[in-house]
Amino acid sequence: MVRYDVLKMDLKSTKQQYAVLALSDEKLLEEIFSLLSISVNPLANPYSDDGSYAASISRLPIGLRAMAATHHLDISLTLDDLGWHFLNFGESSFVRETEAGLRELGLREMADWFAEAYAIVNPLRPEIDVCGDYDDCLTQHGHMDRIDELTRQARPKQAKGSKGPIYGAWITYTRAHPENVFGKQIL
Repeated sequence: MVRYDVLKMDLKSTKQQYAVLALSDEKLLEEIFSLLSISVNPLANPYSDDGSYAASISRLPIGLRAMAATHHLDISLTLDDLGWHFLNFGESSFVRETEAGLRELGLREMADWFAEAYAIVNPLRPEIDVCGDYDDCLTQHGHMDRIDELTRQARPKQAKGSKGPIYGAWITYTRAHPENVFGKQIL
């Protein structure tokens, strides 16, 4: 693991150079995950409606905060659809953090699709909880086709083994703004 308290100064530029940026994309992503694992309170439950997860990540540097907020969405897009994400991670503060995180990471279109899907699913959550059938409920209300379309847009086709758009954005963002992920570091 790279030590985050070590900073190199490039005297030819005013930009601070972080040692972790010399890593491959794969290793950099591993470092980000390691940092997230020690930075987010393990008692903060992203599945809960108590707001603890959003409160926990609110203290992180803005880029790391965006990554903590969007991590679960990347998983949801792999396993489920965009609407189902809100059945697992629909707490309003966490949803706001996720949308803001997508925008911070430069995924503005995805943030728009995310917000639209939330506006569709959130009012129906109590009904979905009662009937227990997400697909039927959204179909009866005429929303399933739109959720499917939003999911297709948010989950672009990608080569096997490549990073999805969210994790790919983490890498791009970290290379451009390491201070927003690892914090401002002083020698």
